[in-house]
Amino acid sequence: MVGWSDLPADLSDRAAVARLHDHLPADAIFVSSDLSRAADTASAIQGTRRRLQHQSALREINFGTWELRAFKEIEAEDPELAFAYWDNPGDVRPPNGESWNEVRARVDAAVDQLIQQHTGCDLVVVAHFGVILTQFQRALDVDAQEAFGHRIDNLSVTEITHHGDRWSVGRINHLP
Repeated sequence: MVGWSDLPADLSDRAAVARLHDHLPADAIFVSSDLSRAADTASAIQGTRRRLQHQSALREINFGTWELRAFKEIEAEDPELAFAYWDNPGDVRPPNGESWNEVRARVDAAVDQLIQQHTGCDLVVVAHFGVILTQFQRALDVDAQEAFGHRIDNLSVTEITHHGDRWSVGRINHLP
């Protein structure tokens, strides 16, 4: 479980980094989580595009005392809580961590502010699995469990568009 720990990004696949750079809109504005794995990825793919300050509100899920522990260890310690967190995400939270609904509220507010401040611009938000899935859930108006069912790989692109009063989803987990 890797959430708020500041672990480095693996950017060793230079060809994949170059493909991702080339795939993204040339005039996009970049913003990332303040965790180095997202910030360094943004730096690697942004090129000469405009960059906003890192945002802590775009951090991954805070797993609290589950942080950097294996799921089997967590499950052995508290099987009911571990099962409830993943099987029925919403208000269930890890000890000293965030619930899915809390993550979603935090990220929704950050994304709403970015959209308001940069209306009409393409935004490239370099973030984490949970952050991406909160916005996927929002755009498709699905429950958290359905959102959790999607895979988000490193260096992949998920396209979500805001159309004033509605959202749409283009590609999900696209590897350029």
